[in-house]
Amino acid sequence: MDRWLGNGGMAIIDAVGASITSYGVDGEDLGWAEGELDATDLACNPHGGVQGGVQAILLDAIINFAINAALFGKDRTKATIEMKTEFMRGAKQGQKYTFRGEVTRIGRQVAYGESYIRDAAGEVISRGTATFLLHREADH
Repeated sequence: MDRWLGNGGMAIIDAVGASITSYGVDGEDLGWAEGELDATDLACNPHGGVQGGVQAILLDAIINFAINAALFGKDRTKATIEMKTEFMRGAKQGQKYTFRGEVTRIGRQVAYGESYIRDAAGEVISRGTATFLLHREADH
C-alpha cells in the first residue's frame, strides 16, 4: 500500500492539489486512510471555491484507500457501487484541508465506508458515504 501514498495511483489527486498521507487498520480490523488538500487552480471555480465534484473525488478515493488497507492478500476494491456526498461549508483555495476515510463494515462482496474533509479548525466541510464492490482472490 505504501506505493500508493501520494496520489493513490490516480493522477487527478495530484492535479487538484491533494495527497494521501497515511493509512492503517484499527483494533476492529477496519481500515482508515488520511490525506491533505491544498487546492490547485484546476480544483477551483473562478471565485476560488473548491468544486463539489473535486471534493467528491477525494471523498471517494480516501474511502477506497481505507477499504484496501483492511483487505488481505490480493483482495481489493473493484468499483464504487453507490456514493452520497453532503456539503456543509465552502472550501476555498489558499486554505489547507485534511480528509479521512474509514471503513464502517466489510462483507464478503461489499464494503461500506465514510469520509470527511475538514478545515484547519476541524470543522467538517463535506462528508461522503459509499458502498464498494469487492474483488476477492478466491472469487475466480
